[in-house]
Amino acid sequence: MDLDAYVAEHGGEWRRLEALVSRRWLAADEADELVLLYQRAATHLSIVRSRTPDAVVLADLSRLVLAGRAAITRGNRMSWRPVADFFVTRLPAALYATRWWWLTVSVVMVAAAWGLIAYVLENPRVLMDYYGARPDEASLIDDFVNYYSEYRAGTFFSRVWVNNAMIAAQCLAAGVLIVPVFYLLGQNLIAIGMMGAAMYEAGAGDIYLTYIAPHGFLELTAIFIGGGVGLRIGWSWIAPGPLMTRRESLVHWAREGMVVAVGLVFVLLVAGVLEAWVTPSALPPAVRIGIGGGLWAAFLAYALIWGRVRGQSRPDAFSSR
Repeated sequence: MDLDAYVAEHGGEWRRLEALVSRRWLAADEADELVLLYQRAATHLSIVRSRTPDAVVLADLSRLVLAGRAAITRGNRMSWRPVADFFVTRLPAALYATRWWWLTVSVVMVAAAWGLIAYVLENPRVLMDYYGARPDEASLIDDFVNYYSEYRAGTFFSRVWVNNAMIAAQCLAAGVLIVPVFYLLGQNLIAIGMMGAAMYEAGAGDIYLTYIAPHGFLELTAIFIGGGVGLRIGWSWIAPGPLMTRRESLVHWAREGMVVAVGLVFVLLVAGVLEAWVTPSALPPAVRIGIGGGLWAAFLAYALIWGRVRGQSRPDAFSSR
């Protein structure tokens, strides 16, 4: 075998392989090219070793093959790309795809909460029956305010984060049966509505809103998303549509529900930080509410505006209906 001719013939491939292994990041097509060139270089090394064992060429090719193998192995290690893809594409696309479900739940629940407050204020007897007696106004207000600073901020954060994540997860998991979702949301509605009615009855409606709004915008939206997506999962096997069987539809939407479930853990983490550190802080009420409202608006933009962009770019984009 003419070694010089062989090197001249394949030298371009070897130089290309060396350029690829020296890069820290590779595009998908470049990674495929790296694997192909590594395999070819390994074959070339075997041929040279068996037919023309030139020490210099063997050393260079051996080093190149080892570098190629290391680069391929490095590509199998921990990568942040799947994490970035989750938050940049998968989560916002899933939120956008289910938007009408959780937006409807949000509107209905907020309207029902204010309706419950108005009804109880018109019928004070309901408040007395719920609490067993007419609440002492001073104690009620103190207990409500002190609830947010009763524990150390870190401990309180852990409690509310876990509790709210469990509620959202239960709504998602129970969605396949539909009815339990209404029960879970109803429990939340009654707790918030009755406390609100009691605070307004005590003349402390402004305090109620000041301490609910900073974290409540984001926290309640996350719970409503859990309920809405849960209902979408349940509806998937009742009305799967013309393109999928009931099983295929259920699996499809349950998979999207899992994406949302993971995302809500992080949304509720932010809400927990707000509830533990911002809500009970000494900041002016307008600032506290502004912080919570700003983060809530940013999340809605992420879910509805960015979600629409990423949903349309997905090859497996699906309808939200």
